[in-house]
Amino acid sequence: QVQLVESGGGLVQPGGSLRLSCAASGSIFSINGMGWYRQAPGKQRDLVAHITNGGSTNYADFVKGRFTISRDNAKNTVYLQMNSLKPGDTAVYSCYARSSWGTYWGQGTQVTVSS
Repeated sequence: QVQLVESGGGLVQPGGSLRLSCAASGSIFSINGMGWYRQAPGKQRDLVAHITNGGSTNYADFVKGRFTISRDNAKNTVYLQMNSLKPGDTAVYSCYARSSWGTYWGQGTQVTVSS
């Protein structure tokens, strides 16, 4: 089992920044990649960013150049740095970890971009 705890969501004005954190615990040796999805009310869930154990990353087109995913292996934590936030980025952001046993999810954190 893998447990994920997220933090860092909140309310921010357009153009502002937030950093989300996702700390993993448990059977972390089984994880081969982590990332973030988001879901706005009434919309489908979209992949935002993914990072492999080797540090390779990929991003959704709608966040390229604005969001950066990174990881601190010593802390078993993945971060999502979000810059130049737009109202359209408002959503619940959920961290996930993919392992050989399946996919694990965090509880989700609300990000609201509004003036």
